[in-house]
Amino acid sequence: MTTDGAATSGPTARRLVLGSQLRRLREANGISREDAGYSIRGSGSKISRLELGRVGFKERDVSDLLTLYKVTDEAERATFLDMVRKSNQPGWWHRYSDLVPSWFQDYVGLEESASRIQTYEIQFVPGLLQTENYARAIATQGRPEASDQEVERRVRLRMQRQRLFQQPRAPRLWAVIDESVLHRPIGGRKVLREQIEHLLEATKLPTISLQIVPLAVGRSAAEGAFTILRFAEPEIPDIVYLEHLCGALYLDKPDEVELYSKVSHRLAVDALTPDATRKRLSAFLDEL
Repeated sequence: MTTDGAATSGPTARRLVLGSQLRRLREANGISREDAGYSIRGSGSKISRLELGRVGFKERDVSDLLTLYKVTDEAERATFLDMVRKSNQPGWWHRYSDLVPSWFQDYVGLEESASRIQTYEIQFVPGLLQTENYARAIATQGRPEASDQEVERRVRLRMQRQRLFQQPRAPRLWAVIDESVLHRPIGGRKVLREQIEHLLEATKLPTISLQIVPLAVGRSAAEGAFTILRFAEPEIPDIVYLEHLCGALYLDKPDEVELYSKVSHRLAVDALTPDATRKRLSAFLDEL
């Protein structure tokens, strides 16, 4: 069982790795999801959710599954059960659970476990690159009922997510934004100017690449914003994240991920190079 990579990841990644390992054991023993579900007083759909890492694990269930899958070595069983305990530990974002829906908490958990993040935005600067004032302006737009405390907590959550880039094994971020983002004065000209200055500073980091799709390109290769999360652990598939008004979609089928990968490559071709993007940002600052 490979667990070294997951040991340095968050609980969401551990859950995905554990589910993948259990699926391999089940398939190796020729056991159906229904039979596995029966052994833990559940159903085949429950086994499917466990194997996909969509729900938390119970030690008793995993212990019973290991027995069914003929895992008798005590050291190996102990490793699995230790992963169960670690996968059930609440992530740092748990303290914001009253502010954000569960589907976004899942995303934050995946984001902190990713080794590479590719994102395309058409309305806003990506959250991982926003300044506090820009994030605050977004948090207040369309939410007249939001209290000052709620707004500030939302901003803190966004700033906390950006600490990813301060870690020794920081993920690589490749962000592509539509040029219209720079013309949308969210928070006013002063906030926008500060945000563009921040983007110029961020692109000095070796782990961050930024490209702008010029307005002259016209219709882009993508119909909406999306993010591709890629992981160092071979057990975890690449995941495409799509957000909509009522929730989010997580796509992990190879053909779906391949389609979005092709679109991201097309965007990279259509967009300005990272160097040309920095020049465009500097020119836009002068205009402001």
